Amino acid sequence: MSDFFKTVKAPCQAQYKEKMSRFLAFVEPIGSVDDAKALVKQYQNRYHDARHVCWAYMLGTARDQYLSSDNGEPSGTAGKPILGQINSFGLTNVIILVVRYFGGIKLGTSGLISAYREAARLAIEAGEILECHEQAQCTFTFPYLSMNDVMSLIKREGVTMIDQQFDNVCRITIQTDADRLSPVVAQLSDIGGVSILES
Repeated sequence: MSDFFKTVKAPCQAQYKEKMSRFLAFVEPIGSVDDAKALVKQYQNRYHDARHVCWAYMLGTARDQYLSSDNGEPSGTAGKPILGQINSFGLTNVIILVVRYFGGIKLGTSGLISAYREAARLAIEAGEILECHEQAQCTFTFPYLSMNDVMSLIKREGVTMIDQQFDNVCRITIQTDADRLSPVVAQLSDIGGVSILES
């Protein structure tokens, strides 16, 4: 499995018209299924007057968590073509929502597939694709006496502290590139009193 993955830097959008129907496509970066669900609800509320709000998302560096919805369009004509564009660009941690305003002329199955695919493609191309390094975390505890050694290691290795509690027994959660975590954890383990809780 690759340590790198591609996603979008920021939300982006595009519009596509086909036989009087308007397709508004939105790409949003996400970090979880809950993010995806919240955005679907948000767009359905915002575009409550639209005929359909179809979507697809993909999550995880292995790109193995995904779901799509035709939201009332004929089966396979909206969600799958949108998901297909996520795959074509090799993206993950992203949701694409396509809002359709019906123009009065039916597009047929192939017309719908083509329109949803094209709207999704234009929205992706309107944004900036980022190549990101997979991140991993480690939580550990240590006695206050080991503070200097721990902090100098964190500074030297350039890892990010995402949580910290300093008391008689201190607790820190760090985050770094996934392939760098093991060597950092090994160095932490060499410091007196450090106990690795999870990594």
